[in-house]
Amino acid sequence: MRREGIVCGDRRKCYAGPEHSDKKRVLAEYKLLACRAYTGIMQFYNIIKLFHMNILIIHQNFPGQYKHLSPALVRRGDRVVALTPKVKERSSWQGVDIVPYKIVGSSSKEIHSWLRDLETKVIRAESCFNAAIQLRDQGFSPDVILAHHGWGEPMFLKDVWPMARIGIYCEYYYGSENSDTAFDPEFRKGISEKEPIRLRLRNLNNTLHFDIAAGGISPTLFQANTFPPSFRDKIHVIHDGIDTAHACPNPDAKLVISQDLTLSRTDEVISFVNRNLEPYRGCHTFFRALPKILRNRPNAHIVVVGGDGASYGGPPPDGTTWKQRFIDEVRADISDTDWQRVHFTGLISYDKFISLLQVSRAHIYLTYPFVLSWSLLETMSAGGAILASDTAPVREVIFDDETGLLTDFFDTDALADNLNRLLDDAGLRSRLGAAARQLVLDRFDLEKTCLPQQLQWVDALAQTPAHP
Repeated sequence: MRREGIVCGDRRKCYAGPEHSDKKRVLAEYKLLACRAYTGIMQFYNIIKLFHMNILIIHQNFPGQYKHLSPALVRRGDRVVALTPKVKERSSWQGVDIVPYKIVGSSSKEIHSWLRDLETKVIRAESCFNAAIQLRDQGFSPDVILAHHGWGEPMFLKDVWPMARIGIYCEYYYGSENSDTAFDPEFRKGISEKEPIRLRLRNLNNTLHFDIAAGGISPTLFQANTFPPSFRDKIHVIHDGIDTAHACPNPDAKLVISQDLTLSRTDEVISFVNRNLEPYRGCHTFFRALPKILRNRPNAHIVVVGGDGASYGGPPPDGTTWKQRFIDEVRADISDTDWQRVHFTGLISYDKFISLLQVSRAHIYLTYPFVLSWSLLETMSAGGAILASDTAPVREVIFDDETGLLTDFFDTDALADNLNRLLDDAGLRSRLGAAARQLVLDRFDLEKTCLPQQLQWVDALAQTPAHP
């Protein structure tokens, strides 16, 4: 007589078989226990493997956007290796094994101008590929690859590690409409009908990575939404995170400008910060507003931070710098006495930058519809009273008369007038600054929000099906 067998639930893998006779019941039960034990061990192994992964990070200027994530991965037990051309010698940073490689080759002089950008990225990708081959031959096999693909480096890494899951940092997808390239009529002059074609080719680097990426991450909704629907669904919006304990209000802060000048909260300080002073970040609008601002605010000190290069757009055609070009345009309208109250710091240390935000009474932030600057969120975290351009990426965090004031990007008179309003109203500044900091605490805090979300995203990548 036969009775229903004991099965573990997986008839294909159960060591006991789909049915068991009475005579074999004891043996079947032992086999069942063995099967369940094996299943439990494999599940436990997968959990251990998930939280002790090999992770490769690719960034041409490491750590870049992985400044906080890569040490956090090390702290939880993952092995983290970074490939970067930034260093010349192999080294360790906060537990991350930094492996250098050299970019070999340069762009062809005779190549079509539309393909020059892609060729540069292919050259960088080949150099990264060669370094990855060496790393693979040394026995390293990543479970997950995290890569900022903007310079092309991870393009061929699936050919080295076919089963690795690649997560790309989706910073921006170039478009010809409702984007940076079509935004500013002053610098759109001379752009031909061929511009959409050029941008489509520039996006080839993006599209080549879509095929190999298991997912993507973008710091803001605006940036994620620049990507086409075919990949947008794979992008998680998670910001890099703001260290709100460091970027915080400090009524006792001081900023040393020179041997003879130290600024504090008792001074009327207006701040304007760019990585480089260029039109993409509204330097032309700012400079053109300066004469009126200086006349309106006879006691104000204006602190301008930024380099003389070009981070996003090209340099001016006359061979000078954007900074000098616009200084030359407005300098005749500013007296020597007033000009002494404008302080150009160049690039400064992060701690000095935070001190500037803490002493600043009003902060001006202007940008094309483009990548949102970390500096805006850091200013918000420091409780700054902000006057910002009414452009799409800004509207994601600055709500007019709630977390800051919005102003037309191109209207220099409106910029000066709105700044005047802000500086004349201490209550308004206090309300806006407090609300701005609270928004950052709620949405962008590094330790409480962004870093945990990034770690969860990495774990989710590791669980996606592997496809060679």
